[in-house]
Amino acid sequence: MYKPLKKKPLPAGQPREWYVSHNRRLKAMRLTIALLDSGIYHPATADNHKIRATAESIGIHPPSDTTCRMVRALIRYGR
Repeated sequence: MYKPLKKKPLPAGQPREWYVSHNRRLKAMRLTIALLDSGIYHPATADNHKIRATAESIGIHPPSDTTCRMVRALIRYGR
């Protein structure tokens, strides 16, 4: 049975923008993995609607337009 990893607290003392970008990257990676697992391998087929539907199906908040762009970039450069 799959067990998620234990979450560790983020390091203290960083500027707020660091935490925002860190969490955005983590969300983009989770979404990219879910899209790749569902058979979407090209950024052109991963529109914002499909990315947001995937987010809903895996139980995370809908991503912003910026996060959707990051997901497409990860799909593009991961090939």
